[in-house]
Amino acid sequence: MTAPPRLGSRPASDLLRAMRTRELSPVELLDDVLAATEIEQSRLNAFTRVLADQARTQAEESERRLLAREARPLEGLPIPIKDNVLLAGVPVTEASAMAPDLPVPIDTELVRRLRQAGAILFAKTNLPEFGTLSTTENVRFGATRNPWDLSRTAGGSSGGAAASVAAGVVPAAHGNDGGGSLRIPASCCGLFSLRPSRGRVPRGPLPGNDPGLLVVDGFLTRSVADNALLLDVVSGAALGDPVSAPPPARPFRDEVVAEPGSLRIGWTASPVPGLSVDPACAHAVEDAARLSEELGHQVDPVALNWSSDTLTSDFFDLWAGLIGANIDFYASLGGNPELAEPHNRALRERARGVDAAQLIVTMARLQGFARQVLAVFSSYDLILIPTLALPPVPLGWHFQGAEVEPMAAMANAARFTPFASVANLTGQPVAALPLSWNEDLPIGVSAFARPYDEATLFRYSAQIESASPWAGRRPPE
Repeated sequence: MTAPPRLGSRPASDLLRAMRTRELSPVELLDDVLAATEIEQSRLNAFTRVLADQARTQAEESERRLLAREARPLEGLPIPIKDNVLLAGVPVTEASAMAPDLPVPIDTELVRRLRQAGAILFAKTNLPEFGTLSTTENVRFGATRNPWDLSRTAGGSSGGAAASVAAGVVPAAHGNDGGGSLRIPASCCGLFSLRPSRGRVPRGPLPGNDPGLLVVDGFLTRSVADNALLLDVVSGAALGDPVSAPPPARPFRDEVVAEPGSLRIGWTASPVPGLSVDPACAHAVEDAARLSEELGHQVDPVALNWSSDTLTSDFFDLWAGLIGANIDFYASLGGNPELAEPHNRALRERARGVDAAQLIVTMARLQGFARQVLAVFSSYDLILIPTLALPPVPLGWHFQGAEVEPMAAMANAARFTPFASVANLTGQPVAALPLSWNEDLPIGVSAFARPYDEATLFRYSAQIESASPWAGRRPPE
């Protein structure tokens, strides 16, 4: 006898509707999610911590509110939180052995907004230590496995989030993206994600260790509509934000049901001349371009050069500063820096060799590069490129050569994800579209839009999803 489908495999919007009409209770939904979590944790290792008691208290409160007709927008919906943001009363580890197991006293603003909207924050998800790599493998908690092939990476750094959604534990999970960390796991796990524009979602209150404003929070979902629903809840300026995106013309959930019109779309299978891209990843972009043309868009191949002589070195210098600041922060709380993983210790040493004046020059060069990239959007509404240069790689692949040279892990990550960090430098929104499969492995395509134009991305992504549905594909159990 076949077991009934997990409730977490249904769209978030369906679950919210079922709870409002009393076909389903928040406690029943949470029990189903916790049962799926227990099963999949042993198989996938997607979670660093499960908060069953706190979550059940929240679910009971949601049930009371629903009975009293006081439902909030996400009332009763379980959502896991990536273990690099603050969740009050729970330690934040960033998957590092050096992080002390100390509960934090406050929520980040994003978590506060999810909590106030009625979401059930039932777990924290796995990531590479400090979110550094494009694979979720770490010493403290171990590797997160890809539901499509347990021998392969779920991507990083929001790999635990992606694995939990792909396996049907939940319909949506929180993640964030400082160098592709939403789009990479979306591509590896066959999910939709949208990296919002810089300043769309507040990041505070956190230590001010992101002067390049690289990181933005978002969600991994199966459907475009669910992603828009969640982004509506958490968007908007907060006091003290270093940068804020202009408010959208209307809610993003309204964009999902709007026609995109005829867009001017450019595409390329390799935004960097001469860079090696696996044929499966190149073919995925070609297929997306062809589908876009069939849908009535004006589609042109474009010659891009999204690189520079110093880009990789400059990005590594900036990233090294972020990781070095993380290590120093946890050291100030009593953590031992020698417990940080070798590639992160190497980044910290690199950061110590870059003085303040050099870092300012580096950031100025990166800003100049961002202007170069954004210039092409004077002619195009969207640009389609491969999300990754390779299909999901085997676990351990990133660490080849790292026993001799720790920075080899960073170099391997750059080979896997050579295009991912561009949007973190430009601040523009990008949708990761799960449009292709190769030998039963997901292959994603990225659609870049102009800064602050998530509306066009949501309209286009919903049209693509309708023309080539992906949500019905499920990994083997």
